Amino acid sequence: MSDACHAACDPLVREGARTVAGATAVARGGLAVPFLDAASARGYFTPDEDEALRVRYAQYLGVRGALLSTVAELEQACSPRMGGWERRLPAFAVAFAAACLLLRQARSLAALAGGHPLLAKKLDEPSALHGIPRKTFTALFRATTDPARLMQFREAVLFYERHRSSIADLAGDPELASAIDLLETEDEWIERRKRDILRRRLAYGWHSFIRRHRSAWKQSVFGVFEWSGRAISELRQPGVKPPGAPKRITPELREKILRLAKPGDIFVTRHDDAMTNLFLPGYWPHVAFFIGSESQRAEIGLEIPAGAGDPVVFLEAKKDGVRFRPVTDTLEVDAFVILRPPLEAGDIAASLARGMRHEGKPYDFAFDFRDSDRLVCTEVIYRSYHGAGPLAFSLVETGGRICLPAEELIAQSLAQGFRVVAACGVGKEGIVLGTRAELVLHAVRSAL
Repeated sequence: MSDACHAACDPLVREGARTVAGATAVARGGLAVPFLDAASARGYFTPDEDEALRVRYAQYLGVRGALLSTVAELEQACSPRMGGWERRLPAFAVAFAAACLLLRQARSLAALAGGHPLLAKKLDEPSALHGIPRKTFTALFRATTDPARLMQFREAVLFYERHRSSIADLAGDPELASAIDLLETEDEWIERRKRDILRRRLAYGWHSFIRRHRSAWKQSVFGVFEWSGRAISELRQPGVKPPGAPKRITPELREKILRLAKPGDIFVTRHDDAMTNLFLPGYWPHVAFFIGSESQRAEIGLEIPAGAGDPVVFLEAKKDGVRFRPVTDTLEVDAFVILRPPLEAGDIAASLARGMRHEGKPYDFAFDFRDSDRLVCTEVIYRSYHGAGPLAFSLVETGGRICLPAEELIAQSLAQGFRVVAACGVGKEGIVLGTRAELVLHAVRSAL
């Protein structure tokens, strides 16, 4: 197997390609603020506009965070010990596509805010409810003008141009095609950015800076994107956890909880400092659908598609789309709560089968519940359980979008007889069950 094929088969490369494909339309569209002109004319945002803007900005940062983490993760696939860019063209191509989207997204926001000072000021305000630190816009704007970062991007552009034909050939792989096509369609934009960066370099006398630091960049073969890790940390909620701190849900706790879980359970999860906390308000931002082990699925007559592999126990929508996932992926978290539906086994099996029909779809970074071609985590549950037996879920307006946030999903589930089975990671106790678990769930939700 060639080095390029080997890199293309890397799960990180494929996950990154799916993330880029899902994020492309939203990242290109920028921050949609239809009421901006009216707010600028009056000199302030009304309360409803303020809330809508904060939610949309949090979602914008969520898309950015997904792209940044993709770039950071692919650094491993392009590390010097793996052969660098030339021997890992698929990883480079996907990371470069994500970097192009990131720069375009940041430049678009900078241009929008540059013409509306009211917006720039508002975007720099902190929002603890939405997990937005203060001066996030200033940090993003600084990233678009930082000399070192721009010159690193230009180095990547030059490498891309030298290997354009080989990278274009990668489009023959269906999973990489979207990322490669993105680079083709962005060609004119990339060329404009390269010329713009060169003008900036000449204007500001960067030549000496580059001469002094070029060797340092070459030492890190993926240096063009090395800032992504810092950018992600800047967007994490500050002071929540020290860098590198382990997750509170240990492998031992995961093993114990799998003995309690049943197919159809909803796992509501939380990373204390994760980018997912930026999407929507509330303590619990994310959910996953438990489909059970092979033996549990056999008991209710449920089959998963051939090739899904085992141990597959979850169906979950994350940045790389709706995928079957093992417990080591889904429960690599700090806390979770399990909700069990008030349904018979037949209804649960039918609901799981409906949910599995969405496997493979891309993630919906726009949070548009009107269409089912792209899904977020709660939408998998919504489209699986709505209409099952007596269950019916209502979408709500959040920040100008009709959707079903995780906290609203919890509230509507409890109101329809879902039972709290267990909780873990909240407080100093391990796994708590039954009434105590329900009390834990209500305690953290009411604390908001």
